[in-house]
Amino acid sequence: MPDTTGTQFQPHNSDDHHYDAIVIGSGISGGWAAKELCEKGLKTLVLERGRMVEHLKDYPTMNLERWELPHRGWITQKQKQENPLISKAAGYGEDTSHFFVKDADHPYIQEKPFDWIRGYQVGGKSLTWGRACARWSPYDFTAPQRYGYGDAFPIGYDDIKDWYSHVETFIGVCGVKAGIPSMPDGEFLPGYELNTVEKHMQQVLKEKFGRHYESGRWAHVTEPKQIHLDQGRAQCQNRNLCMRGCPFGGYFSSNASTLPWAAKTGKLSIRPHSVVHSVIYDEQKQKATGVRVIDANTKEATDFFADIIFVNASALNTNLILLNSTSNRFPNGLGNDSGLLGKYICHHNYRGSMGGDIDGFEDKYYKVSKPAECIIANYRNVEKRDTDFYGGYVIYSGAYRERLSDKHVEPVVGAEFKDAISEPGTWGVYMYMQGETIAKETNHVRLSKDKTDQWGIPLLITSVGYDDNDDKMVKDFLEQGQAMLEAAGVKNIHTNDNHQAPGLDIHEMGGVRMGSDPKRSLLNEWNQLHHCKNVFVTDGACMTSTGSQSPSILYMAFTARAVNHAIEELKKGNL
Repeated sequence: MPDTTGTQFQPHNSDDHHYDAIVIGSGISGGWAAKELCEKGLKTLVLERGRMVEHLKDYPTMNLERWELPHRGWITQKQKQENPLISKAAGYGEDTSHFFVKDADHPYIQEKPFDWIRGYQVGGKSLTWGRACARWSPYDFTAPQRYGYGDAFPIGYDDIKDWYSHVETFIGVCGVKAGIPSMPDGEFLPGYELNTVEKHMQQVLKEKFGRHYESGRWAHVTEPKQIHLDQGRAQCQNRNLCMRGCPFGGYFSSNASTLPWAAKTGKLSIRPHSVVHSVIYDEQKQKATGVRVIDANTKEATDFFADIIFVNASALNTNLILLNSTSNRFPNGLGNDSGLLGKYICHHNYRGSMGGDIDGFEDKYYKVSKPAECIIANYRNVEKRDTDFYGGYVIYSGAYRERLSDKHVEPVVGAEFKDAISEPGTWGVYMYMQGETIAKETNHVRLSKDKTDQWGIPLLITSVGYDDNDDKMVKDFLEQGQAMLEAAGVKNIHTNDNHQAPGLDIHEMGGVRMGSDPKRSLLNEWNQLHHCKNVFVTDGACMTSTGSQSPSILYMAFTARAVNHAIEELKKGNL
């Protein structure tokens, strides 16, 4: 394997427009597509609509102390007023705002409220993702069909489990093997130790509810193996400053891992500032032949050509690109014979949260501010339907000890004050949900017929909302969560349904769904368009249902599997 330490990305050669493969997007799935394609010897072009970001070189705040930031990390009132949407995103702050889009630069039309969180740069949202990496279980793949609320994936857990292992080994996923049916074990580095109150929660939930409270599975190198050292990555330092870009490569991102790995093969070119207009379809060859790009700065249009095209622009942008890829053969968007392109958009339900205080444990503390949380595996509607709603939810949770200075202390000056704030305060526990939502045809995106962006591309219209099933799930979480906290002795419990708009959860999915029936889906079991076999979609747009676990590592596994299939088909002359 190549050593990627100090890798410089190969600049795009503007005189050569022909490649073996083109990847649209450089985020989590796009980076994996580039890695796998380049490793297998294909000359690959990665198109990124945003600016270049290189590991280490372009992390301006990675080593700054909070007091070195102009506003101590807080965003200004002006910045919030100018960016009312993106400033709501998890992790957005003075130290990370450069990895998020500005509202005014990238408009879209909200037919229903939808907070579209985007990061346009090389690496995409892999720089700012939450890093949760639990596997889907066999139940997640089959639940919609078993319970009658949706369509089945054309593959099951057994088809993807080895690809999960392939991805986990390379990116570095920490966790504890716990034998939980709804959250399968994987190839784990050592997991984060639970602190004393988290251990208490674990014991109570097991004894009183039969539920699992475990150290979560996270894309952090807690104990580097040779494969991580070969990538130039080092052990996670538990700084909990991940979204600034990690100088150690302690968490997985395209920038620290897959893209430099691909670059070392000599087969990778990256073209930033490349806004993809459409995929080019050749009527005579009956396949896609390339990609049309608008230069973000000059607005000049350029076509690039390849045998294989991976569309990994992030779910909604992937929908936008394919909807805009029209031809005589596909007047309603590339591969859209079913008329379902842009439909069945779905997301995760993050509305419910709660927290409270717990007495005791004053003689205990913890050593590090770990960049990971605990997880309560889904316990709803797993082997059978046991609620009045469909789907399940996982719970992220943790325990922490406040600084006494977080509360009012008397006196507020002098030696007594210094003595008081040198002691930690009370313990607190929190929980929040991540719930499955039902994929519905009415939840959709489409292109505006009369409004375009600064590159002449139609604006995307979002029309996505919650339903009664979501409300029932939130209600159940708030009831069950409170019962669990009370059983553990937590007091002063406050519960909240934030009623936030879809999108803010960041896990947008669907619109280019997988399925066995071309009349009910766009993609087959290999993530190929049914009606345009050399185009693959392996980002969130491919999802047929949402499951309850975070989906990013599933996208990576889908991508590696799809590239392997694409190479096999290319060798056979089928693409």
